[in-house]
Amino acid sequence: MPPDDGVATHYGDPFGEQRTALSTGGVVDRSHRGVLRIAGADRLTWLHSLTSQHLESLAPEVWTEALVLSPHGHVEHHLVLRDDGSATWIHVEPGTLPALQAYLESMKFWSAVEVEDVSSSYAVLSVIGGEDLLVPRSDLLASVEQTGLPLVGHGAWEALRVEAGRPRFGFETDHRTIPHEIGWLETAVHLDKGCYRGQETVARVHNLGRPPRRLVRLHLDGTQDELPPHGTAVTLSGEERPVGFLGTAVQHAELGPIALAVIKRQVPDDAQLVVDGMAAAIDTIESGKVNAG
Repeated sequence: MPPDDGVATHYGDPFGEQRTALSTGGVVDRSHRGVLRIAGADRLTWLHSLTSQHLESLAPEVWTEALVLSPHGHVEHHLVLRDDGSATWIHVEPGTLPALQAYLESMKFWSAVEVEDVSSSYAVLSVIGGEDLLVPRSDLLASVEQTGLPLVGHGAWEALRVEAGRPRFGFETDHRTIPHEIGWLETAVHLDKGCYRGQETVARVHNLGRPPRRLVRLHLDGTQDELPPHGTAVTLSGEERPVGFLGTAVQHAELGPIALAVIKRQVPDDAQLVVDGMAAAIDTIESGKVNAG
């Protein structure tokens, strides 16, 4: 299903691939993600000034995350990036690269930077429990073999991501999302860096400690064959007014039907919730093996 229809959901055994990924690791084809290459002497200081992350002294070959925020602190883009010493490589969600590239081009001014879409030449492979790999598309299969790990479908990646409580841009976000609500304050925001767009909101909500919503993992009762789609309303049992929305729902090989949802902060952990007619309970999220992006 879009936006992941450009890669294989599984290779014939979805639950078996999940179990393999959990037990021995695996490599996932994420070649549908957009890839940008930023060259030029000013690239890190320039990206530092535009994003939520401290990038001006980023060490070579270190993966990190960053956000582009609106003036009001809402998340507009989520970036996974590393610098190789001569250029910064960024990969983003399918379909989001043109808007990000247009924004970056508009902010170049006199900076010595070059922004290039290299999605047609480079692809993302993700090692579960390891790091992402950016490889030439012409070497994609060889690069998979070089990892020495089994190839598992994108569905396994998503199942482990939901288990680990890792948000995904466009799934666990909407036009009102701020970093504090979904855990990106810990992974994609540097609270001690200088001014960037949206910083005032980030600092204010951090100091108050009261974001309006929070990310939770739900355990669904599984009474329906089809999992509810992204954006389905989450309600309290017996009530019609939504208290949140569903992000991603998956069938997990060990946990059964689980999902990530964004709900109002004041909803208690023991609340009886309903998603598309199915009962749902808030689960405890434990750290998993899936990577940042």
